Parts: sequence; structure tokens; C-alpha cells
Amino acid sequence: MNIFRQKIDRIKNNPRVTLPRDFHFNPFSYLVLGIFLIAGVLLQYQLSHMPLPTLIALAGSLIGQAVLLSLLPLWSMLLVLQIIFWMVLVSGMATEWYPALEALTEIPWILGGFGSLGLLIACSVTLVAHWDKVVILRFGKFRKVHGPGLFILQPLADRIAAFVDTRIRATDFSAEKTLTRDTVPVHVDALAFWMIWDAQKAVLEVENYVEAVILSAQTALRDSIGKYDLATILSEREALGKEIQAILDAKTNPWGISILSVEFTDIIIPQELEDAMSKQAQAERERQSRVILSTAEEEIAEKFVAAAEKYKASPTAMQLRAMNMVYEGIRHNKGSMMILPSSALDGMNLGTVMGAAAMNKSLTDETREEENNG
Repeated sequence: MNIFRQKIDRIKNNPRVTLPRDFHFNPFSYLVLGIFLIAGVLLQYQLSHMPLPTLIALAGSLIGQAVLLSLLPLWSMLLVLQIIFWMVLVSGMATEWYPALEALTEIPWILGGFGSLGLLIACSVTLVAHWDKVVILRFGKFRKVHGPGLFILQPLADRIAAFVDTRIRATDFSAEKTLTRDTVPVHVDALAFWMIWDAQKAVLEVENYVEAVILSAQTALRDSIGKYDLATILSEREALGKEIQAILDAKTNPWGISILSVEFTDIIIPQELEDAMSKQAQAERERQSRVILSTAEEEIAEKFVAAAEKYKASPTAMQLRAMNMVYEGIRHNKGSMMILPSSALDGMNLGTVMGAAAMNKSLTDETREEENNG
């Protein structure tokens, strides 16, 4: 399979592939041809009184030629069709060849002449869209670049070398299995935005500017990948894109093409390396979480030390704090057993503690009775 064909298929906004053409047959061309055919039919009918269906049939044959020329717009095609048309016209309209003058009088010269002239002028009328520019050659030499609008070619002498779309284009290109500086095979997809600012250079300086841009972009991408390690490629996408854009722009400027920007769309690395990097990132996150936890433990320990100093100076406050802890434990753990060390009982007034527990139980019972009564 053609490698370039695979790459050309990835182009966005790529102009449709068309056959070579010397002119552009457009709706205005049909309008001009129609005017000449109507004038020829009316004038021929008034002068020779030939049957109107025959004249309409001849006009239809000229319209058929116009349809063929719209599909294959070449001056050589026009000449071939006209030669065939006049040969059929002369041989078909003459009922007998002798005498010659009598046969020639039966040929619709006026309609044929008007139709041929109208077809020639119709092929010369060219319509160019606002975003297009056409490169015109005269007898094979560069004549000029014509902008958008309606203009007329010099019949048989001028030909359109190419229609050039001057809008911004987006080209998707890639570098497959390219080694980085640290020998890691990667697959990189990138997107280039470019435009043609000089249609003459783009057509005359390079054979196929679309192919040239694609291959140059791919080569620059491969070279850039080979100069950096994987970590740089993953973290410095914007900088690498600007570097590739500068390299491409310097190469394509002599062709009348400017590279506006290059952006990375995807970087694919081997699955084994991806798994290893994922494990590394997970281990790094776990390490950070442990560091944060240990820092929190240090801060909590400092708070406990500060609180212990305050409780040391006031034993009553320490006793009240212990009683509050027991009370909170009983209140939040209803129906459960709480075990306290004997040293804690020695430091607290047990009667006060039990009283607090009994009061809590009494309050709980009263709350339940009120709920039942309510």
C-alpha cells in the first residue's frame, strides 16, 4: 500500500482530489452558453425556417458537450468535441452530396456558429470563491495569480494551473515507534495548523505542497523526539510543539506556506512501561501520605505535651478532664461495657463518676418516656 496515501488520508480540510483542468465550468458558463443557443435557434429559424425540433436537438447536443466539459475541463477536450460536432453536423444535415452547394445550404451554420462561439466563451468564464486563488499560465508560462471573483480566460491560450485554498488547514501526522534519548519507543500523534500565503510559490516551487508539509512535519517530529528523554516529552509538550513549529516554518516559508502551530494530541508508550510508571506514581503518593500523617502525629504530640504541662500544674483540671472522658464514653456507647485501668480510678472520685453515669441513665429514661407519651 502507498505510504503517502495512508498519510494523506489523515489530513483535515483537505481539498477534494480532482482531475487536471484548464478552466472551470461554472453556472455562469451555462448562462452564457444558454444565451448564445437561444439567439442562434431564433435567428436560424427566422432565416432558414428549419424545423424547430431539429434546432432544439442541435442545441441539446451542445449542452451535452458542456456537461462533458464540466467533468473534464480541458481545451483539448473542447477541440475534439467541436470537431466531432461539425463532422456529424455536415454529414447528417446534407441529404445528398451533389451538388455541393445545395447540400451546404441545408446545414444550420448560424446555430452551429453561435453554439460553438458560446461554448468557447462559456469555457473562458471562470468563477473563483472568496477563499481561493488561481495560478494562471499562458502558453505554459506563469501569467498571474487571480483572486476571488468572476473573470475571463484567454481562450486556448490561458489555463488554470491550480486552485489554491488559502484558509487555515489542520494536518494530523504521527511518528510511530520512535526512540527517545533514553531509548524508549513511543508513538506520538500531533496536529499542525498551516496556511498558504503565496499561491504562486506553493504551486511553482514544490510539486505537491500537501505531501511536502506532511513529510516535513513527520521528519521534524521524529528528530525532536530523538533529542529528548521521555520525561521531557511528557511534561514539556508546549515547548516541543513550538520548537517543531519553528523548524517547519523555516522549511516551508520558501514555498509560500506558514506553519501557525504544532500541538501534540497523544503520546503512547509501551504497556509495561506504563504499568511501571503507574506503580511508581502510586508509591510516590503513598510516600507523601505517610509523610503527611507523620507530620500530623508530630503536631498532635506537641499539642499533647503542651496540654500535659497545663494539667500538671492543675490536678483538679486533670481530674475533671478524666471524668469528662468517661462521661463522653458512656454517653456515646450506650449498652456497652467500658473498662478502665485501676490507676484511672485512683485519680478520680468514683462516686462522682457513678453519679454522672446514673444521671445520664435517668435522663435517657425520661427522654424515652416522653417519646412514648408523645
